[in-house]
Amino acid sequence: MGRSSVVERKTKETDIKINLELDGTGQSNIDTGIGFFDHMLTAFSKHGFFDLDLSCKGDLEVDCHHTVEDCGIALGEAIKKAAGDKAGIKRYGSFMLPMDETLVACAVDLCGRPYFSSDIQYPQEICGDMEMDVLKEFFYGLSCSGLMNLHFKMFSGDNSHHIAEACFKAFAKSLDMALSIDPRIENVLSTKGML
Repeated sequence: MGRSSVVERKTKETDIKINLELDGTGQSNIDTGIGFFDHMLTAFSKHGFFDLDLSCKGDLEVDCHHTVEDCGIALGEAIKKAAGDKAGIKRYGSFMLPMDETLVACAVDLCGRPYFSSDIQYPQEICGDMEMDVLKEFFYGLSCSGLMNLHFKMFSGDNSHHIAEACFKAFAKSLDMALSIDPRIENVLSTKGML
């Protein structure tokens, strides 16, 4: 179907390149220099059936904040660009995802208005080589640049790895649902006539 995008974002802190295919098979090639973050983005690609090539050279000598946040901004832009005029998409998607002791819900609205809400808490402050608090900045930046409503609700969880992975997988499933085409939808799913 050709819903794809290429995004390059370069600042004094990060240099990011993204190739995204929304109608893929879940193939990915991820290199951010942060092993745990690569694992999360790979899970996002696999479970959303998005083909994603993402590379980032960031100022990891400072910490991982700029790399993770800027990747969120760039990925949100790539999603928005690949979705195009959003004709025929379902617009909304939600998914409740269990992962062992963890249960997380995600809801997405590709409405053209950014909003982010989350009550996710990470009991362990670090996973692998990444500070977990930066994931809030990742999803916030993604929702803003992607012009989407993005909500997370945590029902249970006491392992930060499981909680983060549940978030990325639930987001992938929700986004895949929201981006899916429904032949009953003429133009866009909005009484305003635009998203």
